[in-house]
This record gives sequence, structure tokens and C-alpha cells, in this order.
Amino acid sequence: MRKKLGLLEERIGYHFDEFHLLKNAMTHSSYVNEKHLPKYECNERLEFLGDAVLEIVSSDFLFHEHTEMPEGQLTKLRAAMVCEKSLAYCAKQIDLGEYLLLGKGEDATGGRKRDSVTSDALEALIGAVYLDGGFANAKEFIHKFVLNDMENKKLFYDSKTILQEIVQAKYSESMTYHLLGEEGPDHNKSFKVSVFIGKKEYGIGCGRTKKAAEQDAAYKTILMLREMDKE
Repeated sequence: MRKKLGLLEERIGYHFDEFHLLKNAMTHSSYVNEKHLPKYECNERLEFLGDAVLEIVSSDFLFHEHTEMPEGQLTKLRAAMVCEKSLAYCAKQIDLGEYLLLGKGEDATGGRKRDSVTSDALEALIGAVYLDGGFANAKEFIHKFVLNDMENKKLFYDSKTILQEIVQAKYSESMTYHLLGEEGPDHNKSFKVSVFIGKKEYGIGCGRTKKAAEQDAAYKTILMLREMDKE
């Protein structure tokens, strides 16, 4: 495990003095439960800390990036930037799921690619960097892996708004979202939604909420429309 997590250190360009913090950040509650370890050895406490660090760094970023934007819009933009789907997208860029310690059941059911798991792990990793290297290193990590490439990130986290603007500008038909189905227990539901422009179906998205599924469907529709424009 140490060798594998060493590869993650290389990936993120940060080496821990307190290596146990990195292991703690990558330890999911399912692993702790399966091994009958103390509850505090899972990454939930680090996630709690990392969430707070992420909020202040992203707030500072937006405050200086959008000097005339009112508080309400800043709050909405921050919420979109650091939502579960957006953080899972960031986690995917460094293959974070591959480094997680999961219980066998969680692993077998796709936990390494589950947005809720990987987004929480990313926040836990932020918390671990903060404890190990201080605020400056945590801020550098967040700017490098969360607040980078914001033009493409905006397309991802604000895709419903962007798609609405595209449809209004280029199409005479209206755009609608259709719920295709939902599955799973109440605490872990998954929704599937499709985008229709007029009577034609475009992108299909999935998410833990209807809103997240719509965002995913809108994002995939934008990519489809861009490819159609190239043809």
C-alpha cells in the first residue's frame, strides 16, 4: 500500500512528512467496517476538514476573480464549483479512486468510480495536505487540481445554463428534460435523465439527484452539439 500511495504522491506532486495522513485520507468507511477498525480511522474527519479549507480557498478565488459579482451569485457559483459532481470530475483527473482502501462489497459495486466516494476522498486529501503541510500547500493543491482549467470546468458545472443559452440562440424548438428512471435505495438513489430539443433526444445523464442528472445530461448534450457543428 505504501508503494501504491507513493505513486499518488508523485501524481499530485506533494510528498507527505506524516504518511499516515495520506493513508487515512484514502481509507473509506467500508474498509474500516470490514476490518473492524475504530470509526475515526476512516477518512470522514479529514473530509470534514478539507471541505472547510476548500470553501475558504474557493471563496477567495471567486472574490478576486469576479470583482463586481454580488454575494448571491458568488455563493451559487461556489456551490456549483465544489459540488459532488464537480469534485468527482476533479478526482477522476488524478485517478483518485484507484488509490482508495475500500471494503470488498463497496469495491465490487463500483465504489472506486462512485461520485460520492471519490469527491469525499478528494476533500479528505485536501484535509490531509492541510494538516501535513499547512494552508499554503493546501491552497496550492486546490488551485492545481480543483481551480485549474476553469473555462472547461465552467462548461461542466454550469452546463444547464450554457445549454439553455445555446438552444435559445440556435433552435426554434424548446428544450425539456425527461426522467427516464430511478433506482437504488433512498440513501443511495441514482436518477437517469435525457435532454430533448423539440422531439429529438440528445444527451442522457445520471446522478444521485434529478438536478445532478440533468446537469450531466446537459453537459453531454453540449458535447454532442459541438461535434455536430464540426461535421
